[in-house]
Amino acid sequence: MQFDLEVPPATRTCHATGRTIDPGEAFYSEVVWEDGAVVRRDYAADTWRGGNDGAIAWWRCPCADGESVKPKLAPRDVLLNLFAELADQPAEAEFRYVLGLLLVRRRLLRIEENRVDATGVAWLRLDCPSRNEQFELPAAEPAPDRAAAVEQRLMGILYDQ
Repeated sequence: MQFDLEVPPATRTCHATGRTIDPGEAFYSEVVWEDGAVVRRDYAADTWRGGNDGAIAWWRCPCADGESVKPKLAPRDVLLNLFAELADQPAEAEFRYVLGLLLVRRRLLRIEENRVDATGVAWLRLDCPSRNEQFELPAAEPAPDRAAAVEQRLMGILYDQ
């Protein structure tokens, strides 16, 4: 089964009421797994009742004024939740490895140990101080012909557009 892990941009439409969220108005977004895909739902602040069971993450943000073109980085918790969710997805090993390295660079994760197992596979043990969690990450560097595709997917989820 293949998963599309790109977090879609804000809809500017309230999921609960269907009304348009006005520029500058605060709203909430949540990300959930639905039929094997990541789905984003936006809610006007007055209709938000808290994250639904099974939500990967949720956050509050202002609706862009339409003239703002500067991309906004996805919330830290969204990225950390995605990284944790991918642990059970062997087909996403390359993507998770690159995401893990990015989270190390952003100082959300720390490398605690590098090791090579008996089969010759390199592993990183990563620590997440903000969540008091540790993760095992196999080194799965993308092949040169796949690197651009992995980078494109990563940019799609990194920036909340």
